[in-house]
Amino acid sequence: MSSKLIVLPRPGATQSNDIIQPIQAPSEAAFVATFGQLLPPASYLQTPHGRAAYYELPASSPAPSDSSNPISRVLFVHGVQTSALGMQPLASALSSRFPHAHCVLVDQWGHGLTDTPIAPHEPALFHALLEDLMVHLGWEDAHLIGYSFGGSTTATFAVAHPERVASMVLVAPAGLLYTSEFTDVQRSYLRGGEGSEEQARAWIFEFLEGGKLVVPSDWKERVGRGEVVAEAIREWEMKEHDGHSASVVAIIRDGGVLDNDAEFAKAAKSGIPNLSVLGELDGAVSVEKLERVGMRNIAVVPQVGHGVVRERVPEVAGLIEDFWKGL
Repeated sequence: MSSKLIVLPRPGATQSNDIIQPIQAPSEAAFVATFGQLLPPASYLQTPHGRAAYYELPASSPAPSDSSNPISRVLFVHGVQTSALGMQPLASALSSRFPHAHCVLVDQWGHGLTDTPIAPHEPALFHALLEDLMVHLGWEDAHLIGYSFGGSTTATFAVAHPERVASMVLVAPAGLLYTSEFTDVQRSYLRGGEGSEEQARAWIFEFLEGGKLVVPSDWKERVGRGEVVAEAIREWEMKEHDGHSASVVAIIRDGGVLDNDAEFAKAAKSGIPNLSVLGELDGAVSVEKLERVGMRNIAVVPQVGHGVVRERVPEVAGLIEDFWKGL
């Protein structure tokens, strides 16, 4: 983990009028040297908050003439810690099943090759990134697939910008964990400003990991075979991206990962077609929690947990394919 302890501003905090430069992300060359070229070459978008990286899988064939509602634009929104590379297997599978679709993956703030803005990491910051990217691409709308924190971001983006979302797939969405489920000490870490930020950061990363981060000893061999090893990506970001750890802590505190029922309920009532996919063993989200906020189109993949997006790619891709074909 980077030794630099950076604490980002909280929502509502008084900020200087001075322009503070974002924390720059590592280079693409460094990332590719470690993980290979599973993703297409990065493209970059300069925004008022910093520079963001995105990756395009262009359509390989024209849209079928007999389809009244072709899936032509798909935007993948990854979760906290693992960057766009974590969604590459699913994006590749869907790109092959829908060769007429233009698929784009984006590194969210503080992840992969995207900068960390010195700004509160509230949902609006991430909405602005998606909005800026769609404007840059010339997309009026898109079918969004959000995983974990990206699922929460997708749901709240659909509420804030319904005209931009043709449909949404929420894979193991975060947002339905509650601060009431944590101890007083843990809640103090989530609130911040009440003690050791070093301890808070350490606890937040252990909470996300379910313990200490353990990178498989054979990760280099697996990467060489074209696999995505999420633990290795997370370790690399913590070591090489100076703003990553600060972004992760800020996302958990303010990004919509916790207590987000009201926004999910608005998304459920928006009229935007939606599908939720979760692993049977996921401790972060459940059918009951999704139904409580009004989500009705829910598919459960058996015998898998929160990593369903990578561990069960054929099943997840098949569920999304069926959903899209029914639109």
